[in-house]
Amino acid sequence: MNGKLVIQLARETDSVCVAKLIHSVAHYFLLNPSVAGADGFMASISQAAIAGYITDEKFSYVLGFIDTELAGVAALRDNKHIYHLFVHPDFHRQGVAYGLWQYLKTEAVKNDNVEAFTVNSSIYAVPVYSRFGFIPTAELQNKNGIQFVPMRLSAHG
Repeated sequence: MNGKLVIQLARETDSVCVAKLIHSVAHYFLLNPSVAGADGFMASISQAAIAGYITDEKFSYVLGFIDTELAGVAALRDNKHIYHLFVHPDFHRQGVAYGLWQYLKTEAVKNDNVEAFTVNSSIYAVPVYSRFGFIPTAELQNKNGIQFVPMRLSAHG
């Protein structure tokens, strides 16, 4: 990483750039946008939906910047489920995902998450989550045009 990763809480006005970043990496996890059910998933990553997550108290939504560029975004739902963790391709393999995850994990543990963390990982991201200590809890799933592997990490792992 050339610059230092700076993490800040997302604001509702950030939803436009967050949605743009997520859409730029959608090909990593979306099998085919025309598959039945994919429209619901696509709606869930729209600017309006992102604005809703950012303002919903069930979510902790953060942005990671390197210099002035948005390098990645992450959200934890209910203090235990990684709902979003996306890194712009220009910043892959530079520690951005790890930095965002560590921030969310630290905050969640401070807020009394003592059980475990879960994620529905894209196939592409399974190695990343494995490095974080997550382990698969089921085989590859196909739902609404996306493929994912359910994974879990003890909060103390």
